[in-house]
Parts: sequence; structure tokens; C-alpha cells
Amino acid sequence: MERILVTGAAGYIGTTLVPMLLEAGYRVRAIDRFFFGENNLPDHPRLERIKADSRRLAPEHFSGVDHVVDLVAISNDPSGELFQKATYDINFESRVACARLAKAAGVKRYVLPSSCSIYGFQAPDVVCNEATPTNPLTTYAKANEKAEQGVLPLADERFCVVVLRQATVYGYSPRMRFDLAINGMTYGAWKTGVLPLMRDGSQWRPMVHVQDTARAQIFMLQADRDAVNGRIFNVGSSENSYQLGPLAERVAAAVPRKVAIEWYGDADHRSYQVGFDRIQGLGWRAERVAEDGVLEIVERLEAGTLDKTKETITLGWYQELIGWQKKIREIEIDGCLIDM
Repeated sequence: MERILVTGAAGYIGTTLVPMLLEAGYRVRAIDRFFFGENNLPDHPRLERIKADSRRLAPEHFSGVDHVVDLVAISNDPSGELFQKATYDINFESRVACARLAKAAGVKRYVLPSSCSIYGFQAPDVVCNEATPTNPLTTYAKANEKAEQGVLPLADERFCVVVLRQATVYGYSPRMRFDLAINGMTYGAWKTGVLPLMRDGSQWRPMVHVQDTARAQIFMLQADRDAVNGRIFNVGSSENSYQLGPLAERVAAAVPRKVAIEWYGDADHRSYQVGFDRIQGLGWRAERVAEDGVLEIVERLEAGTLDKTKETITLGWYQELIGWQKKIREIEIDGCLIDM
């Protein structure tokens, strides 16, 4: 029974991945700061929770670990731009340090979930494969690229390193996010009958369902090491590659009410098409498309088991936590509030 160490385990992807790993029979050591709470990970006899910052991991965290999935990240572009130093420290430096600690501890396999956002803007006729020159435009994308460059040279015959460039993720997860394209479109359309869409709608985005990218991570834990070691894989599918304008129309059509599309903001210049032949050549396939994510979110919204809260908007929640911290520091004395 192998043990998987998952960093960022209580995040959007982690709270989908961890139950899938447990169901597959693994033991899981879940490491997280738990900014969004601990209740999004289910209690399980093979689940070990550790509250720790990825920037302060130590050799003992890797004791008895067979594989690592290094999910930890300051997520999304707005958060990356506001917290640039933390984004480089966590998304780049801490992940390279994690990979080095894992290798020194005798861990067999290390999986780095990166992002297709590192392709940035590309010419309309370019379909990016794993050898396409990258063009990261944001702090988040640049930090992911540097993490890739830091971990791949560690691969050798005893330490298998795999990089997964994930398409933009969507779909329901216990640590829900409504600041992702399809999820945000779905909520706006369902709640108000208005679907918010950033101009001008012609930009291309590859998408992947959260359960599909979690399956890809598990797939890489089990794949033949000679086929994956030291390699990069785009994660997504041609069926999930959309121009945002037509995607908005598909989302609107899947929501059970009349929906209008409302444009906002300046034109988004990030546009890229991505090919997925490499991972599909190993036998992995995406199983879901946009409408599947829309319907599962709508079902939970209508059942009252899901809603948009402060915690579902990543940047807003980080800002809320910082505001609390500032207020507490202003009024505490000797580290105390009411009880002295």
C-alpha cells in the first residue's frame, strides 16, 4: 500500500484528488496551510493531515513516502500579481525544494502539476505541443515555468519526474472555486440570468475537468516510468478546447433558464491552442466536456448544497485573511485579545 504525499491537498484540485487516491487504495499524507478550512477533506483511516507551509518542509515530511504530487500554489493570475514574491516563493522555490527533499528521501516518483498558461499568447495557427516555445505572460505562469525548469533536471534512473501542463480547470470540487472561467460563467448564468464574459471572446482556451486532471495525476503515478520520466505532458483534450465566445453560448444553453451574455473588461490577450497527442498516446483520455461541469454545478446550486461565498473567490479570500490579520495585530496585547 503506497503512500502519496500531496501538497496543497486542501485546494481546488487536491480535494478532488485526495478522495480519488484513497478510493484507489493509496495512503495519503495531505500537507496544506488549510486557508480554506480542513472540512473539505473527508476523514479516512488512510488519510494523514499535516498543517504545514510548503516553504518549510523538512526531511521528516517525506518519511515513508513513495510518490509526491506537488499541487501547492498561489492560484490564478490576479493572486499571482498581487502576491508576486509569495507566488515565486511557493509556486517555484518551494516546489523545487520539495522535489529535492523527495529525491534525497528515496521517493520514487514526483509529479508537478503545472499549467498550459505558460504558452501565453500564440499565433492563431499554432497548436502548442510540449516542444513549443513558451511565452508566459503573468507571474503565475512564469513561476510555473521556473518550477518546471528546476525539477526536470532532477530526474534519473531512481527518481522519476513528470510535469503536467494542465489546461484551465473547471467543474465541482469540495473546495469550490467560482473564479475559474466555466465555473464563474455557470454561477452568473444560474444566479442572475447574466453570464459575465471578458472581451472579446475570440481567445482560445484549453479546458479540463477537475476530475479528469486528477485522473491524469494518478495515471502518471502508475504509468511506465520509462515512458514518462523527465517528460512534460499537456493535460486536456481537443473536445475541451474552446474560444470563449462560443464556450459562453454553450454554458448558457446548458443552464435551465434564459441567459444573456454580458461583456466586461479590456480584451484578454492570452490566447493559445494546445495539442494533447503525447498523453493520449499513453492511453489517458479526458472523459468530460464543459456541459458536464455546468450541470453538476447547477445541480448542487439548486439543491442548496453549494453557493458562492467569500471562500470560493481565491483572491478575495486571501485579502479577507490579510484584513483579519491586520485587525487582530492592531488590537492584541502580548499576543492576546480578551483572555490575558
